[in-house]
Amino acid sequence: MNPEEPAAPTKTVTDDDGMSWWYRWLCKIAGVLGGISCAIAGVWNCVTVNPLNIAAGVWMVLNACVLFLCEVPFCCQFIEFANAVASRADKLKPWQKALFYCGMAIFPVFLKISFTTVFGNAIAFATGVLYGLASLGKKGDMVNYARLQHEKQDEEKQAGVVEEGAQ
Repeated sequence: MNPEEPAAPTKTVTDDDGMSWWYRWLCKIAGVLGGISCAIAGVWNCVTVNPLNIAAGVWMVLNACVLFLCEVPFCCQFIEFANAVASRADKLKPWQKALFYCGMAIFPVFLKISFTTVFGNAIAFATGVLYGLASLGKKGDMVNYARLQHEKQDEEKQAGVVEEGAQ
């Protein structure tokens, strides 16, 4: 590095998605477990002569690879672009991840519905559901809810007084 060049500013990543640290870890753990279940069920699904089962199994193994790339890129250190994929996946909003993960999990079930495809993709689909719930936002506290209800009652009382005065 040339001493005349300014040093790149270090950025701390702040997420505006409203997810707490424990929920983010829950989603990552669900993604890893979903990847493992997809990989095992996908390989098991490929041990057949039915071409639709083989296609669904290959898709499930690809789902597992994508889940590992997006959620835990350090497991894929031998892949050069793993960190680039993970950084791009981290920039996605929770609802985008939810649609992506749920869509990936549903496709093999549509190819060939069987015990292996349904239960192999269940945890991957649950990961998408967790990200979908995260996109709804945080739950409000009781104090703010009570204040809103009180203001609503006050507005209704004032509207009733105005209507009675107008008649």
